Amino acid sequence: MHQIDTQTLWTIMIGLGLGSFGLRFVFTGIIGQRAMPEWLLRHLRYTAVAILPGLVAPAVMWPTVTGGQPDPARLIAAAVTVIVGYLWKNVLAAIFAGAASLYLSLYLLG
Repeated sequence: MHQIDTQTLWTIMIGLGLGSFGLRFVFTGIIGQRAMPEWLLRHLRYTAVAILPGLVAPAVMWPTVTGGQPDPARLIAAAVTVIVGYLWKNVLAAIFAGAASLYLSLYLLG
């Protein structure tokens, strides 16, 4: 495994920090005092729904623990999470049901 150069690492970190600050500043600093249009508010409600699967999907499909190979325990947990979330429309219930099913599946399947 290759080590990243210290200067490159800090350049990337500072660039990402400035980019993140810039995106937040657009909404809070520049647009913060103005009323946003209804169509924009409607689209912003789906931000978490769009981001969470993008964060979780790689951990389900290519888990580091199994060397990047999908395994039944994580697929079962993902399915349980989606089903509970769809039926009860409750994010916390879906997260807890998925976590419980993951640990139960890991225990039962070895």
